[in-house]
Amino acid sequence: MVVRVALRDFAPLSLAAGRISIGALSLYILMRWRGGALPAFSDARLWRFVVLVGLLSSAIPFALLSWGQQHVPSAFAGMTMAALPIFVLPLAHFLVPGERVYLRKIIGFGVGFLGAILLIGTNDLGLSEGPLEATARFACVAAAFCYACGSIATRQCPPVNELALSTASLIVAASILVPIALVVDGWPAMPSATGLVAILYLGLIPTALAFIIKVAVIRSAGPSFMTLTNYQVPVWSVLFGSLFLGETLPATLFVALALILLGVAIIQAGVLRSIFSRGLPPKA
Repeated sequence: MVVRVALRDFAPLSLAAGRISIGALSLYILMRWRGGALPAFSDARLWRFVVLVGLLSSAIPFALLSWGQQHVPSAFAGMTMAALPIFVLPLAHFLVPGERVYLRKIIGFGVGFLGAILLIGTNDLGLSEGPLEATARFACVAAAFCYACGSIATRQCPPVNELALSTASLIVAASILVPIALVVDGWPAMPSATGLVAILYLGLIPTALAFIIKVAVIRSAGPSFMTLTNYQVPVWSVLFGSLFLGETLPATLFVALALILLGVAIIQAGVLRSIFSRGLPPKA
């Protein structure tokens, strides 16, 4: 929702570059205040992962979502994040030790993938943006795929302080995206007060703070567990988009969302049983 608001004042690449730069600066100040430092530049293997995490977890998906949300509702962009666990499944199978695909997971993947196809193919999203709307849908789904790849890269990264990894990754992302944004969009004009608050919020909360939390959870619990948070994303995006931006969505999108969430529930049945069984009184 806030991205949609900020796009009134910023071009897509400028918005992505701006929020990443704010996030990188705030995390660098925090890291130095806590006496930390960036990873040693002599560790080439570690820095390869830093670059991957920076590109796949922030630079590319932020740019894709910012561009896509010019042409699709913010609620739709939020719905595409529900497909992230579907993408993580095959990636984790081949790249993460201990993450194996079983029949139940294959069935869940199939159900969720059908939902993702229906999500992309749904017509009448309420915006009259012409043929770019279809491309924007793919851009939002591609952003979810990038997040999935970024989660795998974060998990596979060599041991490193989580704050240092988050800071270095955002600095790399900003170093790559800022020059591109200046070439493509030019120097941004002075935003309105609303636009300024929006980009500051995006840089500090869902970029800087969220990046630290995401890295910590992925490093400790794994990418598959982290993707369970995406159950919440469509709910909040639809709610906020409807309440504050007046967005309406066709019923087909909710069918697609139900298929995606059903697929994820099938895949993560064991984890979900463990979560919901906690705190229940013992059987008599």
